[in-house]
Amino acid sequence: MVKTSQLVTLFLDDNPVPFAAYAPPIKLDIDTTRLTDGQHSLKVVARSSNGREGVQHISFTVRNGPAISVIGLAEGDTVSEVIPLTVNAYGSERTDSFVVVASETPKAIPSWVWALVISFLGWGVYYLYSSLIL
Repeated sequence: MVKTSQLVTLFLDDNPVPFAAYAPPIKLDIDTTRLTDGQHSLKVVARSSNGREGVQHISFTVRNGPAISVIGLAEGDTVSEVIPLTVNAYGSERTDSFVVVASETPKAIPSWVWALVISFLGWGVYYLYSSLIL
């Protein structure tokens, strides 16, 4: 005889009171708009019909607020003097229009793009030079 779980209880963060208790299988939606942005954890406790308990912890990050991008300072940096920063924050609350300003964070062109452009230009110069000489 196969024993199955009789009850699954769900806890959010360190709250001792469960926010849901169901018999498995469970399909549910967790509304993260009611949570603060940042680190959270889901604790799932399942109890079998013979009383044995299994626990699983799942950590997750909520970010419903505007996305924040900071260029010029990273976590754990050691700094001195003047620090030039670029801070950008943008969200998607408005669905009636798209705001172009502040929707992208400016970044430097990657070095592999420069290498590709220089290689292509070098090949072009070689091709022109070799076709003019022959």
